[in-house]
Order: sequence, then C-alpha cells, then structure tokens
Amino acid sequence: MAIDLTRAPGAPGIAPRWTSSAKSGVGTAISADSRVWFTLSHGILNEVYYPEVDSACTRDLGLIVTGAASYFSEEKRHATSRVSLLAPGVPAFHLRNTALDGRYEVEKDVLTDPASDVVLQRIRFTPRMGSLADYRLFALLAPHLNNRGAGNTAWVGHVDGVPVLFAERDGHALAFACSTPWRSRSVGFVGVSDGWQQLRADGWLAEPYERADSGNVAVTGEIDLAASGGTVVLALGFGATAADAGRRAVASLSHDFDVVAANYIAGWRQWHFTRTASAAAPDTRPLVDFSTAIMRAHESKTFPGGVIASLSVPWGFRKGDDNLGGYHLVWPRDLVETAGGFLAAGAHDDAARALQYLQHTQEADGHWGQNMWIDGSPYWPGLQMDETALPILLVDLAGRAGALTPAERAQYWPMVRRAAGFIVQNGPVSPQDRWEEDPGYSPFTIAAEISALLVAADEADRNGEPAAAQFLRDTADTWHASIDDWIYVTGTELSARCGVDGYYVRVTAPDVADAASPKDGFVPIKNRPPSSATARAALTVSPDALALVRFGLRAATDPRITNTVTVIDAVLKAETPRGPAWYRYNGDGYGEHEDGSAFDGTGIGRPWPLLTGERAHWELAAGRAGRAAELARVMQAFAGDSQLLPEQVWDAADQPDRELMAGDATGSARPLVWAHAEYVKLCRSIEDGRVFDQPLQAFARYVSAAPPTPRTVDWQSCHKIRTMRPGRTLRIKTKTRVVVHAGVNGWSAVQDHDAVDTGLGVWITDLDTRGLVAGSQVDFTFYWPDTGRWEGTDYHVRVEDAPPAFAAV
Repeated sequence: MAIDLTRAPGAPGIAPRWTSSAKSGVGTAISADSRVWFTLSHGILNEVYYPEVDSACTRDLGLIVTGAASYFSEEKRHATSRVSLLAPGVPAFHLRNTALDGRYEVEKDVLTDPASDVVLQRIRFTPRMGSLADYRLFALLAPHLNNRGAGNTAWVGHVDGVPVLFAERDGHALAFACSTPWRSRSVGFVGVSDGWQQLRADGWLAEPYERADSGNVAVTGEIDLAASGGTVVLALGFGATAADAGRRAVASLSHDFDVVAANYIAGWRQWHFTRTASAAAPDTRPLVDFSTAIMRAHESKTFPGGVIASLSVPWGFRKGDDNLGGYHLVWPRDLVETAGGFLAAGAHDDAARALQYLQHTQEADGHWGQNMWIDGSPYWPGLQMDETALPILLVDLAGRAGALTPAERAQYWPMVRRAAGFIVQNGPVSPQDRWEEDPGYSPFTIAAEISALLVAADEADRNGEPAAAQFLRDTADTWHASIDDWIYVTGTELSARCGVDGYYVRVTAPDVADAASPKDGFVPIKNRPPSSATARAALTVSPDALALVRFGLRAATDPRITNTVTVIDAVLKAETPRGPAWYRYNGDGYGEHEDGSAFDGTGIGRPWPLLTGERAHWELAAGRAGRAAELARVMQAFAGDSQLLPEQVWDAADQPDRELMAGDATGSARPLVWAHAEYVKLCRSIEDGRVFDQPLQAFARYVSAAPPTPRTVDWQSCHKIRTMRPGRTLRIKTKTRVVVHAGVNGWSAVQDHDAVDTGLGVWITDLDTRGLVAGSQVDFTFYWPDTGRWEGTDYHVRVEDAPPAFAAV
C-alpha cells in the first residue's frame, strides 16, 4: 500500500505542555493597532499572545543548527544567552546566543510591528568554527492557539507565491514566514513526526509533511543560509483566519526592519514623554522607566485598563491545557497595585484607564471577583475582601495625585458606595487572605478595609450623604479598636524566643468554636502535605502586618509594630547573594520542593522581592530613608540583567541542572507586574520622603491624633461576638429588614427593636447596653417580617472586662 507522505503520522502527538515562566523579556508595541504580545526565555521566543493579552497562541519558537558528522544543536538547550534592550525603557530586545561548544553565535532583535499583529525577529547566524556552508539552520515553532496545545492543525502553503507555514484552532490562526523563502518546510505531531525528530535523526527534513490535523503540532522551516548570507527576518503573523495571518506576516516582511524598529521605539519613547513625574533618582531611573513600560505592556488593547498579573504560566513546563489561565489573568489586587505604580510614575492616563476597567468589572453587589479573564469573566471563584477595599483607595490616591478632576472623582462614587456597602456587610473577616489561601482576620485585609471605609466616608460627605459617612466611620472605628483583640498575641513561645512581649500574627480563624479568641485556634496551611497542613494561629507570622503602617492605622515606630518586625526578621527573613528578601509566612508551601523540583500542589514557599519593597516602605515610614534606599537597590539586584522582577527567588544552594541559582528567579513567574509596581512606588516614596500611597484619612484619625473611642461594638452573622466590654452600644447588623427581639440577663426587660436601613445594604439595630456592668448578658433573636418567620436560634453576648470572644460562624 502506498503511504501518503504529505500527511504527518502520529496524531495527536504527545501531551502538550507550556514552557519556562522565568522570562528574560516581554514586549508589545504601544500602538493599539498591534494586538500581539511576545515573551522570551532561554534565548528564544516563548508564548506569544493574540488577540488579547490573556490568550497564549504559541509555546515557543527557536532555532536548531545541524551540520556534518550528525551535528545537532538546539539553541535553547545548547547555547548561553545574553539579553539587552534595543533602547532604554523600551520592551524591545537584543539577544546574543553563543553555542556551548563555541561553534556558532546567533543574534536576534525582537519586537512587534506597531501597525500589525506580527512578531518580528531579525536573526544573524555567525559561524565561529567553519563557514556558513558547514551548517543548516532551522526554525521550530510550536503553536498553542487560544491557550491550548491540543487540537491545533498545521500545514504548508503560500501567500502570493511566498512559502508560509500555517496553523489554526478555534478561530485563531498563525502564519510563519521568512524574508528569504524557506529552503524546506515540514509540519508534524510533537514527539512523533515533528521537525525536531527528523533533525535529531537525520540533520535535515528528510521526510517533509504537508499537513497535521488536530493535535499537538509543530512547524519547521529551513532558513536558506546561502541565499540570505546568514541574516534573515522571521515574521510570525496572527489573524482570525489563516489568510489574514498570512497576509499580515508577508506584508510586515515587505517593510524595512530598521524602519519598523524605529517606529516601535518611537512609540514607547513618546509614551514615556507623556508621564508627568520621574518617580526616580538618576541611579534608579532606568529600572523605573523599564518597570513602568513592563506594567504598560501587560495591558489589554481591547479592554483598556485591564492589566494582567504576568505574561507567564508558573512552572509552565509541568502544566498542560487544563491550566488555562496561568498568570495571564486580571487580579483586582494586582491591578490596583499596578495603577498605583502608574500614578507614582506620573502615568496618569494609564491609572485612569485602570479605574475605568475596575468600574466596568465590579459585580452588582459591590465586590470584585478573585481574578478574571480580560473581558471580566470570572476565572477562580474565591472572594478576598482586600480586593474590594483596594479600588476605593485607588480612587482617593488618583484624586490626590491629580489624575482625576473633582467631577471625574464624583463619577466613581457609585462604585465606591457599592464596594463600601459590601465591606460593611461582609467584613472584617475575609474568605481568603491576600495570598488567596486562608479565611479569617488578616492584618493586610483589615487594614485595607478600615482605611477604605474612611475614604468612602469622605466620598459620601462630598456627595451629600452625611448619614452614610457617619455609619462608615463608626464601623471603621469599631473595627480599628478591635485589631489587637483579633490578631495581636502576647506571651507565646515565639515572643519569648524573640525577646518581645507580643506581635501581630498572619491570620486568625473566624470560626473558633469553644475558644475565647480567634487567636486561640489553628489555621490551615495550603500547599503542604497533610501532616503539616495546619498551624497554630498564634505562631504564624507574615510581613502582611506592615500593612497596618502602610495603610495608616499604626505608627511605624509603634512598639507593637517594632516587636512584630523583630519576629518577622527572626522567622521570615532570607539573606541571598543579591540582598535580603522575605517569605510570605512561615510554613508557606507555594514554591519548589526542597530538591528543587517544581511546585506540584505542594512545595516550600520561597522569598518574594516585592516584600523587600514593602519592607523598604516601612523603613521609610520609620524615618530610615537610607535603609529604604538600600532595599531599593536590592530590588534592582533581583531584577538582574533582564531588568525583570520575579515573583520568587531561590534561597538554597545552587542547582544548575534545574536553573535554580541563589538570589535568582525560581520557576514561579518572571516578571511579576505587582513587583515592578512596588519598585516604582518605592522609588517615588524615597524621592518624596514619605510613603506615596499611604491614605491620609486613617493616618490622621488613628496616628496623628488619639484614636476616637468607638461608640458601638458590632455583631453580625459573619462576625458573631460572644463578649463585649462595658460602656458600649451593641450594634446588630443584618443584610435585610429585621425586628430584633432582645432582653438582658435571661430575657428580662424584653423589647422589640426595628432595624434601620443605612442605605448601604446593611440594616442596623442599636441596643443601648452602655449601662450594663460586667457580668451582665444581652439576649436576642430575630423576627424576619418580610418572610414572617423567627430565627429559631437565641444569641447571647456577655459584658466582660476581658477582650471580646467570638462564636463559631
């Protein structure tokens, strides 16, 4: 039987995987006419995204060199790579890849066509042993269209007589062309019939295939070294159809590469020129400018203001099609941090777009989803209360920075109002902390919530709602007065070991049954084996406590804070060859295993450079500007030659085989946009001599002056107190209209109280308990008039001189 050699055998190929998340470059044109983003690692292109920043369409694209005597060299594995910028502050890159055996060198200039959906690479292949005639050069591309490696179809074809390699899947297509026509071409299934297999076996495309249907495919084109002299331009074009992609790729090749590059660079330089503040001293300006560009390069061009967390898939080489999102999703927290970085850099229009995006993606009840695709569709279903508080703070920061006029600021009042309502309905506890893990009382979340409520109160006053403003301030004051009851511990073995009387903990559980305080319970430790998946709340600490200073609730020199810093440094500080960094918390499991193998659901958390920036902000607030500047230089060191800040850095002995070197990026993610924003804000803070993004309202209310004594103590379904101190009014909060049936000391003096609508989604009932002495008890239950039913459960709050206790939720 005759074999049809035009169709590749071996469908569907091996299971698809993504690739390294430790990028050495990411870029896109500033122009909205170019809807394509590229990433670099190991000297080659990695994921290319089209038509949106959350839609990866390739795995990688690199070169293979073959020659006599079965010579085979794949540049991503068999060459060292150095990366530099084509121009300061511009995400366009020059790569110099040198073969480990010294036989050749490849130089690449990588950018996108500002006028089209095309990634361009100018490639210069230079033999360092022998001549061009001694080598053959091939480009190998792995399509993963629309976030999937499976189900791709590839074929060879032509556009106006130009030979092109094509692939498509699910309404997405790519076309791969060369300025000197391909000498030979083939498509196939990865691991079976792709070009890599043929080149490794034969050194050339001995059996070229013309089509590979519905699988994990790769396309290979041979660069004609003799005709090109070793210098070519490769164009990778994208479109909704193969015809569109092909026309774009061929059209971009018709333009002079130097002219295209000049236009690309000019666009970015013009954008930098529009910024209204330097946010940097001369020694920090290069990384500030580049960091600001990296932040901007992660923004959508269809949904303005939507900035993803990172153009990477953490530990991608272990992950396949089921990991659709990676980090190319929008986290509201990261977006607010990024917008703050834009404001610090004077990129006001960019920050304003982020606010507009937040306004458009807010849920009807006032919160934001844990994370989302760029069009606002939810991805993970979690809820983190800080992600509802932070957009409120961004409105205030943008107003103070001059990015919003008073009229523009007023347009955000409905958004702020809904968010503040959600916070008072559901706070202060959060279903997840800012690390997306544990429920409970968390210092970062609490600080963000309280500060946001005070900002919202000011906005309410500006918009003619004084009653709402008073309610928001009352809630903030009540929660502020309870912070130490929730998360400050004393007399533990850890405090004794560190020589302090107490410290703030990472998180305390909201549902501690039969315990006097949330601090007495245990908290789950995610990403750890079952044998170490819980820890005592009182013995778990985090740099999150510094948020109490960052958001204006505590002075930097408050003994409770300095005690906590002592404990943090004893437990969480890591010294690396590039300088100090800190872990998220003790027992963290989000990172490589001890042997360096990739995170696979369990592991060991590694230090985060952005926490070095947060620590530097505390040092500045404490009056140690010199120390803050030292830590800014440490962050610069973590960026390394690539100028990209990673999520985590390696903290153990070097493991070259796993590409894990002390102080360098791990396999989690590089760049992390949030880390770049933190660096930009830090440099602005150092220049200003104060913390740039610290809210003024909380600092004025709780630090500059004696904190007001709260009038009330709150009880609500997510925050059920069991005790209260004398002299306070017991405020019952519900989400709907209710009649509170209440008495004292075993249901004597019973009265019914109608709840009052605050207009913020909360009904309040104030029980006058100010005259009750220690030992008294308040008894109450609910009647729900709208449904005509009784609660069926009695609740009791004792009046005691001791700190409040809490019931199980």
